[in-house]
Amino acid sequence: MKQSLQLRIGQSLTMTPQLQQAIRLLQLSTLELQTEIQEVLESNPMLEVEEESSTPDPLEDSKQKADDNTDENGNQSETVDGIEVTDLQNDAAAQDVDLNNSQDMPDELPVDSQWDDIYEPTLSNTATSSGDDDKAREFLENQCSTDSALIDHLLDQLLVTTMSDVDRTIGLAIIDGIDEDGYLQESVEDIHSGLVDDLEIDLDEVDAVLHLIQHFDPIGIAARNLKECLLLQMEPFKINELPVLKKARQIVKDHLDLLGNHDYAKLKRYNRITDDELADIIRFIQTLNPKPGGNISLSSTQYVVPDVFVTKTDGRWNVRLNGETAPKLRINSTYASYIQRGKQSDDNTFMKNNMQEARWFIKSLQSRNETLMRVATSIVEHQRTFLDYGEEGMKPLVLREIAEELELHESTISRVTTQKYMHTPKGVFEFKYFFSSHVSTSDGGECSATAIRAMIKKLIESEEPRKPLSDNKIANLLVDQGINVARRTVAKYREAMMIPPSNERKRL
Repeated sequence: MKQSLQLRIGQSLTMTPQLQQAIRLLQLSTLELQTEIQEVLESNPMLEVEEESSTPDPLEDSKQKADDNTDENGNQSETVDGIEVTDLQNDAAAQDVDLNNSQDMPDELPVDSQWDDIYEPTLSNTATSSGDDDKAREFLENQCSTDSALIDHLLDQLLVTTMSDVDRTIGLAIIDGIDEDGYLQESVEDIHSGLVDDLEIDLDEVDAVLHLIQHFDPIGIAARNLKECLLLQMEPFKINELPVLKKARQIVKDHLDLLGNHDYAKLKRYNRITDDELADIIRFIQTLNPKPGGNISLSSTQYVVPDVFVTKTDGRWNVRLNGETAPKLRINSTYASYIQRGKQSDDNTFMKNNMQEARWFIKSLQSRNETLMRVATSIVEHQRTFLDYGEEGMKPLVLREIAEELELHESTISRVTTQKYMHTPKGVFEFKYFFSSHVSTSDGGECSATAIRAMIKKLIESEEPRKPLSDNKIANLLVDQGINVARRTVAKYREAMMIPPSNERKRL
């Protein structure tokens, strides 16, 4: 085959390392961003957190007096279509005094390159590659797990209970088969067969230990089904002290399926009770806990930190970033002066590399804040009726509309709205909450799916308990209001809100 040289002209999409970093920071949540900033601060000596100065700056005070649109935090404000937008200024750019004079640091890096190809690896990357740190991180993650809270609670009671070593071994096997809700997932026969090779025990011994554990705290633990769980919780009550207990125990034992299906007519007929007696029995059964282990096996609490605050002042909706979610960063001026005076040494090269990385990290944070503010402002402008009147005022909105309005790519809007939260007078909502599909109305308009769900929930809350509204009836009521929605759509929205069907909502 003959070799030859050919010249071709073409176009290809490439991303610089700066753009890659900006995109990665844009899709991080608030907590993830704080972790990322902390790691960069620990690895890059050129970055530092800007501390709030207690001494007032005369120049800054005069600037604030001259500009009426600047608030006390130095944030620039402007009004767009009745919405006041507060743009947080990052003072880190003002600290970049010695960077523009540097001739050795490029303003732009080559496309399709990586930080590690040009700059030295940071300390955090070196640390995470070590096996010891991986083991330490895994240990700490395991320490935060709360799945074994119920098991530990039962084991503590088992250790202080007087019993033989054989019974204690059986108890350990039983507790090991209890799930987080408190139910025993293994049968007595399976537990016996797993221990009979090592211990000479009978099936009755396993039953006896199981009966003992079922009276541990919380009461009703180690039950094999819902019926047994409720009956165990009824045992401490005395029939003389609680007249409805006898009938309640009978209903749970023999007619629990009828109670679950809300078939009150058969319950009254089979047990020969009146409506008032049945209502008292149901109220008593509702006081029992169907998941006794749930109060102990609590999952770790996940806190939501809002990225944007939306408030209304003098009839205008104000949008501002949460300045406490991330510290203000700046370049260390002392180290920056060392670079200018330093010689061409390895240490000076290391500082220059970290300086360039710090510049682009601050710039990426500024770009993230600007994009977040633009998207939040646009969402507030579209959803003013929701902020004024609640869910029923939600308007249909899709990502494409915001992308076209802000002249951004739809994928960028998707990154901004994922795991970003907005604090409003109506509550804290994820950005994606304000986007929903639409349903046509009889007058040719559109109605948001969120607004329809709110209407369905309002109709169900105001229904007659004895005769709850069916999905078909709800659809007809919405059609009367001018919203063309099918019965299956009502059923889909109702199930999404975790609302049971009409037969299960029936009450006395």
